[in-house]
Amino acid sequence: MSDQIVLKLNNRPGNPRNSEGSFVTLRDGRILFIYTRYRGKSWADHASAVLAARESADGGRTWSRKDRVVVDHEGACNVMSVSLLRLHNGRIALFYLRKNSGQDCRPWMRTSRDEGVTWSRPTCCIPAPGYFVVNNDRVVQLRSGRLVVPAAFHRSIRVSKPGDGGGLDGRSIFMMFLSDDGGATWRESKDWWALPVRSRSGFQEPGVVELKGKTLYGWARTDTGRQWDSVSRDQGDTWAPLKPSPFRAPCAPLCMKRIPSTGDLLAVWNDHDVRWKRLPQFRRRWGTDRSWGRTPLVVGISRNEGKTWPIRRLIESNPDHGYCYTAIHFADDAVLLAYCCGGGSRSHVLQDVCIRRLPLAALYGC
Repeated sequence: MSDQIVLKLNNRPGNPRNSEGSFVTLRDGRILFIYTRYRGKSWADHASAVLAARESADGGRTWSRKDRVVVDHEGACNVMSVSLLRLHNGRIALFYLRKNSGQDCRPWMRTSRDEGVTWSRPTCCIPAPGYFVVNNDRVVQLRSGRLVVPAAFHRSIRVSKPGDGGGLDGRSIFMMFLSDDGGATWRESKDWWALPVRSRSGFQEPGVVELKGKTLYGWARTDTGRQWDSVSRDQGDTWAPLKPSPFRAPCAPLCMKRIPSTGDLLAVWNDHDVRWKRLPQFRRRWGTDRSWGRTPLVVGISRNEGKTWPIRRLIESNPDHGYCYTAIHFADDAVLLAYCCGGGSRSHVLQDVCIRRLPLAALYGC
């Protein structure tokens, strides 16, 4: 099968936004996709939303037509930003943000023993109060068994009421939360870092991937025109000072995972490298208000643990749309990418989501 969109979840009346999600493969081969489904009239980050599921029984080629609600409305605002993870003990872990106000947004964790049919009661992954952003498809379990939750902490600049997402400093700091007992207890990493230059963003929406050996590679989006990155050599307890990375990008998330069949790293981001400016659609404009600068969307492959990214494939390039908050999942000989894809005259960047299925051979140029 060639590269194609296999599922589109566009907004409609009463469902103003369908947003970021995550995948997991079930034991019988089905693929479960859980995403944020908004309800009501508003698509704002703090408007009402639930977590809904779709399934595929053929490697992501086709998907169920109806949603199944997995987590109903919790807290004073909503639930969103799902990470699904097959734990070493065989259970499936479901992580998500529960938003109550501008002073309370933290990740929670549930587990399932029956392949996502039912879920345990939720437990909070961050013991201290505050506003912590954890992107979708971000939580990882290391080979050692340690769970790592990359988080961006935003301080409060005024008191907000329950249900109100205001009162936040847009600048955030890079930090990690760790669990060595399967999520029963959590602790903060020893290091946290703030962006050492004047900025309106700070280090936002961090991510992490385990490299070969015991090194962790971490990154965060900024408004400096690049992602910044760091490494940890002690399983996430301490981190080197972040520095500008090779990834040229707007203030939009980068996503990265390892390809199981080859061992290479695969990254997805809004690549603002000069090579794409030569495309006809970008000769006159590099992103518009409709795209928020979150175009084009590019997939890159590294064969040397992230040192270089010579293989890059253009996935989306409409200058009137924005593409972001990608979930990455490998199925058979393909990769599934779920990402926000709104824009144009009918929606904004975050209102619509799609799933694209790409043969790995095509990405490698085979």
